[in-house]
Amino acid sequence: MKRRSFVIGGGALGLFIATQGEGNAMTHVAMLGDSVFDNASYVGGAPDVRARLQSILTGARVTSTALDGAMMADIPKQLRQMPRSATHIVVSIGGNDAIRASGVIDERATSVAAALDRLAAIRDQFERNYRTVIDLLLEQSLPVAFCSIYEPRFPDMARRRAAATALAVLNDAITRQVFTKRASLIDLRLVCDHDADFANPIEPSATGGEKIARAIAILRAPNGQRQLSSEVPESLSN
Repeated sequence: MKRRSFVIGGGALGLFIATQGEGNAMTHVAMLGDSVFDNASYVGGAPDVRARLQSILTGARVTSTALDGAMMADIPKQLRQMPRSATHIVVSIGGNDAIRASGVIDERATSVAAALDRLAAIRDQFERNYRTVIDLLLEQSLPVAFCSIYEPRFPDMARRRAAATALAVLNDAITRQVFTKRASLIDLRLVCDHDADFANPIEPSATGGEKIARAIAILRAPNGQRQLSSEVPESLSN
């Protein structure tokens, strides 16, 4: 535990912060991933996550190559587009890969064991792909923070519960790989924990986007403490 610390900001914010990034000034944050960051189309003219983060990190630059609909296979291209001046990377990816595999929820199974075996096979492939993404990003020798996949807000509560349960298996794969590599993790399930955080079942609203931006901003402070006292909204600090 000497090289890492676990930080919980109230009941609504989960961060695992690797100390390998401490001491590096956060002067340029590069955002990679999908519509969790590239959410401008879903907030009705309000600032997207990148703009929210830029307004919080005064004196720092925030750029984004994240693209709505992106999957893990798109990260190498986004990385090539990332400005070379980046000092920190934050990534939210895997949600669309999960959506592509979500048909498993509706498949028939002869037993619970058979259903779990099918889900395990999807988890294994997802974990291999995510490990490749982590290794690629860590090769940049910059502090990197990864995000878990938040739980969709489907109107049908049965489908919402089924999706959250299936995603728990994939999020376990993300957590396992991120912690194994001693990288940092933002658990978006704890950040976006209310229906108001979503513009539709799978996209962050302006409210959710602001909470995501503030969760990222905490990475700027040693041990994640500085921003908690003054910048995190009440919903994140209680």
